[in-house]
Amino acid sequence: MPKREEKRNLESIPVGSLGIITLDGCRNLASKVDSYLVKWRSERESEHKGSLAFSGYQRDSYLLKARVPRFGSGEGKGEILESVRGADLYILVDVLNYSETYSLCGHVNHMSPDDHYQDLKRIIAAVGGKARRITVIMPFLYESRQDRRTSRESLDCAIALQELVHMGVDNIITFDAHEPRVQNAIPLSGFETVQTPYQFIKGLLKNVQGLKIDADHMMVISPDEGGMRRAIYIANVLGLDMGMFYKRRDYRRIVNGRNPIISHEFLGSDVAGKDMIIIDDMISSGDSVLEVASELKKRNAGNIFVFATFGLFTGGLSRFDEAYEKGLISRVLTTNLIYQTPELLEKEWYISCDLSKYIAYIIDTLNHDSSISDLLNPNERIQSIVRRYNAGELESGE
Repeated sequence: MPKREEKRNLESIPVGSLGIITLDGCRNLASKVDSYLVKWRSERESEHKGSLAFSGYQRDSYLLKARVPRFGSGEGKGEILESVRGADLYILVDVLNYSETYSLCGHVNHMSPDDHYQDLKRIIAAVGGKARRITVIMPFLYESRQDRRTSRESLDCAIALQELVHMGVDNIITFDAHEPRVQNAIPLSGFETVQTPYQFIKGLLKNVQGLKIDADHMMVISPDEGGMRRAIYIANVLGLDMGMFYKRRDYRRIVNGRNPIISHEFLGSDVAGKDMIIIDDMISSGDSVLEVASELKKRNAGNIFVFATFGLFTGGLSRFDEAYEKGLISRVLTTNLIYQTPELLEKEWYISCDLSKYIAYIIDTLNHDSSISDLLNPNERIQSIVRRYNAGELESGE
């Protein structure tokens, strides 16, 4: 079977010389992406390689030197340390990487999403309109949880998207946006919200043996009505049944910025004896997903696997350790799109799903101005890996 990078039509002339700028919080991911691009382009044969349009096509690295130094007051500035004139720029930023710090009047200050977003704008401003095209890859969409107005409140996500477009950003690529319709704020600009079901299924099948993937032995669960779209997709692709929980909230009170959940009401068929896949866009504190797992166990569910694109774990990991020891959960799978603590990566119950190769595919294809439709629809790849798993051909070390 031909490799995916060889299947795509990349004979077209690149939009411009490929350049990747990564902010500090995203360097590990960007380094992996860069290594894939260097490898593929060094191996790729093209009759146009010697032409002027392909100048700089093969390089030792596509990462451009840039930085955002800070003054003692905490103010900063963006600096790009090499030419970006005519380049096809891809800027990577992880707005959730709280491990990054800076000095604020002598105090160590951990970077918030606001800090990362401001640094992104500083880098775009430093480009100064010299690049041919700017694409921002922001895996967790900044302020994506504040995507709608229900009273007199701000619409932060929509404002941020409009601000980036006004600064000259041509395309914004994010993953599993909390509310994809927020792209209506920039209807004339490029916006892609990429889903990650293939990486989750691949991560599960590589690490867990003996699963029976059929409607009699497995079920997909949405922890709330907002996540139905994700659950329906995986259920349909794998041929499974699905169910959902309805969150009953107390709208008379606000605790930690939200209305507390009174109970979870289950809607769906019998789960007894079946393995469960709970899928959501993020794990924040973990309260909701663990309560859903507890409710499923009360209904005699089998193994419970949790899929979440973003693992924030704002409430710490101890509650997941406890849930694992009690048998409430079997595995938790999240991606490396945002910062992962060393402690998390060592947990027995945790499986990290690497998206660096996927991002490299997207960048490589877009640089040639080719369609990424096949990359955004993973149905064929999911069916293939399930067939290999059922045939015993899938090795954990792949």
